[in-house]
Amino acid sequence: MPPYALPIWEEPREKSSDARARGVRGGREGPERFYRTGPGPPAPMSALLEVKDVVTAYGKIEALKGVSLQVEQGSITCLLGPNGAGKTTLMMTTAGILRPRSGSIRFAGKEIAGAAPHRIVELGAALVPENRLVFPSMTVLENLQAGAYQRNDRGGIDEDIERLFERFPRLKERAAQHGGTLSGGEQQMLSVARALMSRPKLMLMDEPSLGLAPLVVEEIFRIIAQLHKDGTTIFLVEQNAHMALTVAHHFYLIEQGKVTFSGDPGSLAEDEVIRRAYLGSAKA
Repeated sequence: MPPYALPIWEEPREKSSDARARGVRGGREGPERFYRTGPGPPAPMSALLEVKDVVTAYGKIEALKGVSLQVEQGSITCLLGPNGAGKTTLMMTTAGILRPRSGSIRFAGKEIAGAAPHRIVELGAALVPENRLVFPSMTVLENLQAGAYQRNDRGGIDEDIERLFERFPRLKERAAQHGGTLSGGEQQMLSVARALMSRPKLMLMDEPSLGLAPLVVEEIFRIIAQLHKDGTTIFLVEQNAHMALTVAHHFYLIEQGKVTFSGDPGSLAEDEVIRRAYLGSAKA
C-alpha cells in the first residue's frame, strides 16, 4: 500500500476567540506545536537530495549564486528567505524546469542537473508548484489522472485515486468539477494529490500556504506533517517562517541567491529567523 493511504483532510475547526486573536503566527505562543512528527529522521541519515554550487541565471542575472544544501532521507527540510531570494528558482531548477548554468544536483545518487522534468518525476521527485497551478479547465479527476501520466498500471492508478479521495474527501465531492472553480485551499489539496499520483520519494513543495486563509494554512501544515509521518521526504519552500519551523527538522536561509544559514529549529532565535526570512539580513 502506498505511504499516503490514511485519510487526513478534515474541515478546519474554529478556534477560541483567544486563539483567533493570536493568529497563525501567534507570537511566541503561536499555533499548537503538534505538527513535527517525532525527533527527526532516523540515524544514520543519508542525503536523498544534494545540491552543490548551483548557479542559475535569467539571462545575465544570476538568481542562484553557488547554492549548496542537502535534504536528508526521511526529513522535512525547509528553505526560508525573503521575496526574490531565489527560493522558487531553486525549486524549478531541482525539478528540471530551469537549467542551471553550473553546479551539481544529485537525487537518490543520480545526477539530475539539467535533466528533463519528466525524467526527474520518473526518478521519484514531484513538484507542488507555487500558486498551485492546477489545470483549470480539467476536472478534479482529470487533474489526478494527469499526475500519473507516466504510469501504465491502470489498476494501480485507479486504486491510488480512490485512496486519495478517501484521504481528501472534499476532492471526491468535487471529482467532476473543473479545477479552476475550486477554492484556494481545495486547489492546494488537488495540487498535492496530483503530485502524489506519481508515487514520489521526494515532494518539492513551493510556498504551499501562499494566499490561503489562516485556518486553511494550519490544515496545510498538518497535511505536510502527515505526509512525512507516512514516509515521504519533503523539501519545503516557505516564507511563513513561524509555521515552517513547526514542521521542519532542518532549515536553510537563502538571501540574494546565497545560503546564509543552516541549522535545526531552535539553533537561531525564531524572531531572528522570521526577520531574515521576510526582510533579509541587516546591512552593516
